[in-house]
Amino acid sequence: MCGIIGIIGKDQVADRLVDGLRRMEYRGYDSAGICTIEGGQLVRRRAEGKLNNLVTELASNPAAGTVGIAHTRWATHGAPTTSNAHPHATGEVALVHNGIIENFKPLREALTARGRVFESETDTEVVAHLLSEQIEAGASPRDAVKAVLPQLRGAFALAIAFRQHPDLLIGARLGSPLVVGYGDGETYLGSDALALAPLTQKISYLEEGDWVVITRDGAQIFDADNQQMSRDIVASGVTAAAVEKGPYRHFMQKEIFEQPTVVAQTLSSYIRPLEQSVALPQMDFNLSAIDRITIVACGTSFYAGMVAKYWIEQFARVPVDIDVASEFRYRDPVLQPGGLALFISQSGETADTLAALRHCKANGQTIAVVVNVPTSSMAREADLLLPTHAGPEIGVASTKAFTCQLAVLAALAAHLAIAKGRLSAEEERDIVRQLVETPAALNAALAFDDAIAQIAPLIAPARDVLYLGRGADYPLALEGALKLKEISYIHAEGYASGEMKHGPIALIDEAVPVIVLAPSGPLFEKTVSNMQEVMARGGKVVLISDAAGLAEAGDGCMATIEMPKVHPLIAPLVYAVPVQLLAYHVAVAKGTDVDQPRNLAKSVTVE
Repeated sequence: MCGIIGIIGKDQVADRLVDGLRRMEYRGYDSAGICTIEGGQLVRRRAEGKLNNLVTELASNPAAGTVGIAHTRWATHGAPTTSNAHPHATGEVALVHNGIIENFKPLREALTARGRVFESETDTEVVAHLLSEQIEAGASPRDAVKAVLPQLRGAFALAIAFRQHPDLLIGARLGSPLVVGYGDGETYLGSDALALAPLTQKISYLEEGDWVVITRDGAQIFDADNQQMSRDIVASGVTAAAVEKGPYRHFMQKEIFEQPTVVAQTLSSYIRPLEQSVALPQMDFNLSAIDRITIVACGTSFYAGMVAKYWIEQFARVPVDIDVASEFRYRDPVLQPGGLALFISQSGETADTLAALRHCKANGQTIAVVVNVPTSSMAREADLLLPTHAGPEIGVASTKAFTCQLAVLAALAAHLAIAKGRLSAEEERDIVRQLVETPAALNAALAFDDAIAQIAPLIAPARDVLYLGRGADYPLALEGALKLKEISYIHAEGYASGEMKHGPIALIDEAVPVIVLAPSGPLFEKTVSNMQEVMARGGKVVLISDAAGLAEAGDGCMATIEMPKVHPLIAPLVYAVPVQLLAYHVAVAKGTDVDQPRNLAKSVTVE
């Protein structure tokens, strides 16, 4: 959540700051602002709401200057108002912040007692006042930062500008990502490489506790003990074109249709088609010795983990526990020696998941991470890094990241089963054949987009929708309900099909559509039996199945959605497509903001 960019440039920076914010608007869109330094003054412009409101403000009140910082906000402390928008400033200092200052209340009370006057409700403003006190007392920017950072508890990434020092910016990170970019006579700060993609491909990732002084000549990086450090300069590999919609109406639509390509890219790292075998990255531990796995994730990634539990227990016969990251530490889990803790995250910076990872590491677990950002905090702390190759995902509701996670987890389950001696060579070859066919099956599923769009008007008027599935389709039911909630604001719930008669069936009437995921196969008849219980009570069913399933059970449904006939192993990847498309088209029919749904942000870097 929240996006940060800072530029020390040779030319005017306002337009480039706004362009950087546009690339990070998926991180937050409650408000936005910039601050430049011009003529010895801090020039600040802020606006409530979407970034276009800031653009309008800048059109009437430009912000000149070759040095500046900017921010797009997802509100934590304080309502999304202009006064709470970043940058926050005093007469001497302006700064932007991603994260939470957990001890801001006692800091604010002490500052107020010393006569400091606050203009916002945010936790961030206390940092501006703490720094300003130091500057007003004669400290240099570096000494001010060294004095203030140890006073802060929580998670933060900061970019700080100083009125009297237009030749530098200072950044700092603890628990929230921050990168340094290197240009020709210019230097940059950003929340991620995507924000800096049009400016530079040369970046350094700050480590936990680092702070950095940037000038036009480069950067000096210091660790938490204020020792000057060297951090590798690497090629970001992110292009400016990665955030273009192309011919698509929304980023979410584009990312849904990218799935055949990105899943193929991901699988190419985990299978050897000529040998028809599954491969994982090199690891420094014995996978065959793993006797228990703990999966931890949030949201859509949690549902990917639920599918992985089915696969791992089925193929490798290794017991799997799965937890929501935000609850994991608080139940004081029993972590046996020799266990593998598997964390799943699109960003690799999710605060709850990262905290759970560190808890497991402190308790002797081997750490594996499935992540879309191989330079993220989770990736750097893992014993086994399992990258997805989804590319930047701009739509807040995850789509291609989910299916790429499933692709990696299927490969992991197969490889673990091989290491455990649970799969024969022929069974391994069969799994590889199924995985190789996944991109074509995803393409075939996408071919039904128009038919799914025609069903959307039947769902859009509903206030409540239920999703049903059995086996690995149960997590897909949960994911389908989440997608509908996220972008159409319709209340939706996913249930295991057999659980309907244990309570939720009381909700059934003709105003509650029921989406049933039921590929033909060993669980089909039981799922259809549960579906008939719904229909007998007047429920309006949308059945998602293959041609054989629709022929057997499609009569009497309000609507049907046909999927290609696929092996049960890859069915969760394929059946993700119709639930994504249905949510997308319902949201379009309702006129909601598909890519930037209210109250949500892409990367949740606070607990």
